Amino acid sequence: MAYKLYGSAKNRGFRALWLLEEIGLDYTHLPVPARSPEVVALNGTGKVPILISGDHTLTDSTAILTYLADKHGAFTFPAGTEARAIQDGHTQFLLDELDGLLWTAAKHSFALPEALRIPEIKPALREEFRVSCERLAQRNTATDGPFLMGEQMTIADIVAVHCLGWAIVAKFPMEREDLKIYSKALRARPAYKAASARV
Repeated sequence: MAYKLYGSAKNRGFRALWLLEEIGLDYTHLPVPARSPEVVALNGTGKVPILISGDHTLTDSTAILTYLADKHGAFTFPAGTEARAIQDGHTQFLLDELDGLLWTAAKHSFALPEALRIPEIKPALREEFRVSCERLAQRNTATDGPFLMGEQMTIADIVAVHCLGWAIVAKFPMEREDLKIYSKALRARPAYKAASARV
């Protein structure tokens, strides 16, 4: 099955691009921006990424990652296993404690109407992010392998590395050398580089 992905490598669409490349799936990439007419026609929120799978339109980067990983039996543990629950715990932590903070900062930088932006919130968000990185490092060192789940890379690692890269662009603190090493190793993967080469 050939997939169709709407979204950019410069936003959460990168997560889906990376996984599509890791699994080696056939897909068409349409690098359209959020809130463009094509996107709004498929997703009323105007958000990307959007994955077209057969007759179905799938939204939300994490839902897309989970769907692809489950469907193709790659970069995930089987649903209903303890390992999957731990993996999902990592993913939810990342969404709550890293992605959420970064997106809130982005909203108060450019996404919200200017009258609603509160720049003074950013120092608090950066401090929360620093603390969250400490907790992520603890999760990362709780295994004997190079990934959050030990020897097996999962979609949780994709979300983690994307958030860590986003943090650098957003000028959020990245003080943990172990997280820098972890992120650098995953960014060296051929699939990461292939996804990065997309628009």
